[in-house]
Amino acid sequence: MSDVRQLPLFANLPAAEADLNPQTTLKETVTLFQRHLLRQGKTDHTLTAFTADLHLLGEWGGDDVRVGVYTTTMLSDFLQWMETGRGVSCSRKTYARRVTTLKVFFKWLHQIGAIPLDPANAILQRSGQAPLSEILSPDEVERAMRYAFILRRAQKPDARPQMLFHLLMSTGIKKGETMNLTVDSIQRDPPVLLITHSSPKDTYKERWIALEPDWFAVYDEYRTQYRITDAVFTCTARNLEYVLEDVGKGAGIEPKLSFEMLRWTSAVRDYRAGHDPDMIREKLGLSRVSWAETFDKIKRLTAQQIDAEVSV
Repeated sequence: MSDVRQLPLFANLPAAEADLNPQTTLKETVTLFQRHLLRQGKTDHTLTAFTADLHLLGEWGGDDVRVGVYTTTMLSDFLQWMETGRGVSCSRKTYARRVTTLKVFFKWLHQIGAIPLDPANAILQRSGQAPLSEILSPDEVERAMRYAFILRRAQKPDARPQMLFHLLMSTGIKKGETMNLTVDSIQRDPPVLLITHSSPKDTYKERWIALEPDWFAVYDEYRTQYRITDAVFTCTARNLEYVLEDVGKGAGIEPKLSFEMLRWTSAVRDYRAGHDPDMIREKLGLSRVSWAETFDKIKRLTAQQIDAEVSV
């Protein structure tokens, strides 16, 4: 079949299944796995979906990870990230298919003798509705903002926590989008944020998001403190995760603050404010296909939050 999806060619790629071993990297197995699927009579749709799932595994852990390194715990961590930590809606059907991809892929590697054990064998399929993400209550949002402001006015002032928290709450952007921001992404007249993506398949995710005018004061302080001239964030994504965690701890918030939590909180806050659902979808950079399940979760989270407020 001429429509085989494959990763870019690398030097010394394994030419046959017999060349695969525990030291083979994930990216080096994909083409041979695709050939295996074709021999099994799998459809082009299955081939494309399974390949995309392996790309996602590579996105999570790195496509240079050796196949002999994977354990059941690692794959479970990947599935948890995919479902609740990635910030992208994952339906029950998609989750089930990705579990199937892992099972088929690692079973194949084990059967051909490339790995001694099958780490995906113990992974169980789950049924039922996906769990809702944790979000912040309006009171917790205010507490976090107050604590971030305290850090901004401390003896050794740091504007970054407030700048980051305020940005995520007002825009709902994802971690990767945050890390890709440049000074040119931010415009003052009108106050908007430009989100761009390098991959052509993500063109629909490119968008303008309105910025709250009072955010620029803390942004300017941050730029001066950190000497920002191009990339808005010069640290690692993990460092920003620590910043959010520290804000949560300092504000006395029990669940650990994360990019995903603030993205969902931002969406619920917009929905409760009466914003048009299609506007929220565009703000989050979601396609119409993926929006149905995401919107359902937003409505359920909103109802859950209102119920909690009424019961207090």
